[in-house]
Order: sequence, then structure tokens, then C-alpha cells
Amino acid sequence: MKFFEPTDKNALTKLFPDLPFGLRHHFAGSPLLTLSSLAELVSELPRDSLEYNSGKAAIDQKPELTPTIDLEPKDIVRNIESAGAWMVLKNVGVHPAYQKMIEDALMEVAGMRGFSSLKEAGFEDLRAFIFVSSANSTTPFHADADENFFFQIHGDKYFHVYDNRDRSIASDEALEGSAVRHRNLPYDPKFDARSTTYNLKPGDGVFVPYQWPHWVRTADTYSISLSLTWKSDSVRRRNDIFTVNSMLRGLGLPQKAP
Repeated sequence: MKFFEPTDKNALTKLFPDLPFGLRHHFAGSPLLTLSSLAELVSELPRDSLEYNSGKAAIDQKPELTPTIDLEPKDIVRNIESAGAWMVLKNVGVHPAYQKMIEDALMEVAGMRGFSSLKEAGFEDLRAFIFVSSANSTTPFHADADENFFFQIHGDKYFHVYDNRDRSIASDEALEGSAVRHRNLPYDPKFDARSTTYNLKPGDGVFVPYQWPHWVRTADTYSISLSLTWKSDSVRRRNDIFTVNSMLRGLGLPQKAP
């Protein structure tokens, strides 16, 4: 099975892994990514691999004030059309079928970049996350401490990405915090003038580089999305530096960002 179809044939050689870009994919027809399969997967995953809350979170949501939802995880998936919920299934690669999908897809990327193995391509600590969201649900403004291919499987999503190089959007202190404590970042609507919005439909995707801030909103139907992440040697070094810098900042000794 062919997974990837970059809209820019040079994206994986000239833009990756430093700049975002859109792409096309062929995950949307996978039987592993239907609501019925995901309801079964929810029952097999450990509780700490499930995160869910109300879909009515704000773009600038404070983590400690995130609105909750009083439903069991399996019921959220089964009733996602009416649940008003947002859910992520984390590290689904513990299930062999999903792990094979992760490895096959990223091996395809490695081959397109001229590498003969995942390790040679810098794809280590592979993980997959599946997002199941009701209509008009929001994923707050945040940054992730890894590199990420994001694929839209069902429904439409508006994916807003902001330039990591612009420290007026996310300061060094904020990015340290997102790597060490919680992913959410302070948000101001004035940032939007410097964002790129990807209108994702099933079959669309986007590459999100390390710690590029973004927020996401579903359209008027429920959504299923797949995220494949990894940590290269460079990313692990940056995360280690952010951890130490955050500690030093807490002691009143802020350091220059990597």
C-alpha cells in the first residue's frame, strides 16, 4: 500500500524536517481507522493512553480549567456524533496492526528520502495518536516536542500553524514549558496574521515540524485524524536542553535556546 503523496515533490527533500507542508495520503480507507475499530481499540488500551474532555475547549485553554465530559471512553467513540467530545488515543502502536502501519508508512518516507532503514532516516521512538472529535471541537493552541505527520481520515478540520522562528508568538520560556510541563501555549488573536491554515479533508495531511505552534478545529461533522510522530537524535537533544534550561530558568538563570 502506498501511504504518501506529497503535493510538492520536493517537500521531503527541501522542506522536511524544518518547514511545514501539505500532502495527500491513503489512510482514509483503512479498516483500522473506522469508529467500530476504534471503539474496540479504546477497550484494549491502558487508561493512561486515553485523554478526553469536552470539545468546547478554548483556543487559549488553561490546562487546569479544561472542561470535562461525563462519559466512558468507549461511549465517547460510539456516540461521537452527539457527544460534544474531544479524545486522543495515545501510543496505539502497542497494538501490532497499528505498529505495522506506523513502520510501513514511515519506511515509505525514508525510502523517498533515499534511506534504506528507519534508523538511518532518523525515525526513532515511533508513536501514533488517533484523534476522535465531535463537530466544532477545538484542540487548543500548543506545541509538540516531536516531529509529526498529521492525516485527516474523516470529516473536515481547520489546522492553523504558526512559525516557530517568530519568538513574538511563542517565547523561549513558553516553548520550554511546552516541552517539560504541558503542551498548551499562551495565545493572542493577533498571532493569526502570521499563521498558515490548512483546510484538511479526508485524504489531506500536513507535516508539523518540531515545536511549531498550532491549534485545530473540526468542522460541522465528527472527525477522525491520525498523527505519526518520532524523535530524531536532534529532537532528543533539544528536549534535553529544554529540560535543563527550564530548570535553570526556575533558579533565575535563563539560558539561550538551542
